[in-house]
Amino acid sequence: MNYLAHSYLAFSEEQIVGQFLEDVIPNRDRFSFPEGMQQGITLHREVDTFTDAHPEIQAAKKIFSPLVRLYSGAFVDVSMDYFLANSLSEDVLRNHAEKVYEILRKHEEFLPEKLLRMVNSMEKDNWLYNYKEDFGIKYSMQNVLNKAKYLEKDLAVFTIFLNNKPQLKQYFDSFFPDLYHHVKEVSKRF
Repeated sequence: MNYLAHSYLAFSEEQIVGQFLEDVIPNRDRFSFPEGMQQGITLHREVDTFTDAHPEIQAAKKIFSPLVRLYSGAFVDVSMDYFLANSLSEDVLRNHAEKVYEILRKHEEFLPEKLLRMVNSMEKDNWLYNYKEDFGIKYSMQNVLNKAKYLEKDLAVFTIFLNNKPQLKQYFDSFFPDLYHHVKEVSKRF
């Protein structure tokens, strides 16, 4: 799952911050953050582990893997954010995006410079809200291609997404309720 899902699957402000921190901090630093942020880091890891092992996600990866091989998971993650965004009402999605940007700004002192730069771009272009649009997912997929060391930057990943959108939606519909239930159970342990 990508930024929208990780923020949506957090149950406190600090957990939202932790969900974002997980991708940019060394593992050894995770215990230097407040407890709620550590919980968010843990939730992020739970989301990733559960997602990677789920049979619907394994099937979804096969759509992208002929073109992008081991990077297929990253493109599935972005795709799943599209379907999550479109499963929420306009108001819920807009309010969630605004809330996340506000929370990240409120906790800027905990954000490494790399994450702060990303948040600036994320808020400026309203990534979380625009995941509901084809252009938002195309932009995100291009970002993945631009960062990938071993992939050509002009691969037709977005075309694959468009051509397989109904099947990917079916995978999302089968998968996301399982993920949500799992994360709710994990959060009860905090």
